[in-house]
Amino acid sequence: MNTMHPLVNYMTSFFTHYLEMQRGLSVNTILSYRDSLKLFFCYAADRLKVNVEKLTIENLDEKTVLTFLEHLKTKRHDCDSTRNNRLAAIRTFFRYIGRIEPVLLEQVQTIRSIPQKKTQKMLITYLDENELASIMKTIDENGLNGRRDKALILFLYNTGARVQEVVDLNIDELRLDDFGQVKLLGKGGKQRACPLWPETVSAIKEYIERRIQQGIVSDVFILNNKKERITRFGIRYIVKKYSRLASLKCPSLKRKKISPHTYRHSTAMHLLMAGNDINMVQMWLGHSDLNTTHQYVELNMEMKREMLLKSSPPEENKEFHKPLWKDDKILKWLEELTYPGKLCEAVVP
Repeated sequence: MNTMHPLVNYMTSFFTHYLEMQRGLSVNTILSYRDSLKLFFCYAADRLKVNVEKLTIENLDEKTVLTFLEHLKTKRHDCDSTRNNRLAAIRTFFRYIGRIEPVLLEQVQTIRSIPQKKTQKMLITYLDENELASIMKTIDENGLNGRRDKALILFLYNTGARVQEVVDLNIDELRLDDFGQVKLLGKGGKQRACPLWPETVSAIKEYIERRIQQGIVSDVFILNNKKERITRFGIRYIVKKYSRLASLKCPSLKRKKISPHTYRHSTAMHLLMAGNDINMVQMWLGHSDLNTTHQYVELNMEMKREMLLKSSPPEENKEFHKPLWKDDKILKWLEELTYPGKLCEAVVP
């Protein structure tokens, strides 16, 4: 008689021990996996007409997974990328099952071999210098919120930080002197350092000083209107608010879907356009895989081709403005990062 494997026996260890402790996945990734698997398990239970707690691993066979994926397309009208994300969660779960239940390896291998759909490569959206300037001009710095929003947007563009990295950031992880710097905690618990422009340091100082003047004492970097740690959705609201206001005078912004991650894309593109080495950009952004950074190189090369076709000889005596990415201090800081081991030295005051 074959022994069945109740699904409920594996949930706690999968989410807390495997995903969090062994894989070191971020909270947001774990929550995404949770939502996908919840959807899958409920579908399987409905299909078999049993309660979810009665499901076994054996119930979740290849046919059930395939019909679930078809259900996502025909009933929920999910796009291929969403379908792929759901499948990734299922495959990760069965990878875990295969590690602890060798007797189920054949079923595990069958499900893990289900291919993902090929999706159209999305064009990266980033902001040019004129668009960034337009956004900054819309910020009213007179109030506390204005000071906060200026510091936030400058920080996003300066560092290319992920939105969750900004949410989690505390003031003691900022160095606000002539050698401005921030320590960011990225995906998988990996820490990296980024230099801060004098303009960013000044904006952050003004924001913190205004908070203190109003009797607000907190170790958190960015606070919401309730004087609590801001959320990802709060940052997204602020970013969209100023993009919408700036679009009234900068029409090109109306054609772009702006989010906090757009600033990360902008940072990457402007670093590369300033001539920085791709390995330095990878370290700046905290990419674990160089291929992730390489997508910006491909886009940048295509842009250069288009610019070359449209360009004309330079005008004589035309005023030249050195971009922020060409700042001597920034380039010197980057040059010191000749290998990963130098990163630790760079963050020491």
